[in-house]
Amino acid sequence: MPNSASSVVAIDGPSASGKSTVARRVAGELGWVYVDSGALYRGVTWKALREGVDTSRPEAVAALVPRLVWEFSEAQRAVHFTMDGEDPGLQLRSEPVREAVSDVAAVPEVRAFIVGELRRLTAFGPLVMEGRDIGSVVFPLTPLKFYLDADPLERARRRAQELAQAEGRSDVGRVLDSLARRDGKDSARPTAPLQIPLGAQVINTTALSIAQVVALIVAAVRRAAAPP
Repeated sequence: MPNSASSVVAIDGPSASGKSTVARRVAGELGWVYVDSGALYRGVTWKALREGVDTSRPEAVAALVPRLVWEFSEAQRAVHFTMDGEDPGLQLRSEPVREAVSDVAAVPEVRAFIVGELRRLTAFGPLVMEGRDIGSVVFPLTPLKFYLDADPLERARRRAQELAQAEGRSDVGRVLDSLARRDGKDSARPTAPLQIPLGAQVINTTALSIAQVVALIVAAVRRAAAPP
């Protein structure tokens, strides 16, 4: 485990619980570097779909991973990456990737590889990292663990609003079904299932604004850093 684990804010939680927006703003408030761990899993998914790999076959996905060439960089206080020299960009958020990423993320070889890459990102400095197993698997020794959750319908409403802005369409019912499927897969997978990390502060964001959640986390981080 990296010695710099204490310089990592781990923000976990299910889809559309507010992790990404909150983590970005927390990183900005602290002057730390933001990392979206889910982007790496979506990257593998995007590459698999692009190369015609059947994402429902773990062995096929596992065979793809060693062939990928990743390059990481930091810009505007966030970590970015290319795969085989390409930046997948907004394709990481496409519907095919969203629907297949849970299957890809459940492959043990994928998780083992990405966990190793995430740990190496401490080379960029103190991190605010969001995902589903940051506090439980990637950096279990960090004292700065937070788990965000929200009512399923509220999460579906938020995600539908995001999709309407990005894709010009919105269907809360369809999004609710999609989130329920992903929650089930993420929680039931044998390797690193979605769970509340030991020692994490749980924050229900249903009735809270982004600013309120950010303020709670930043205050907790600063208290932890204050001399006794």
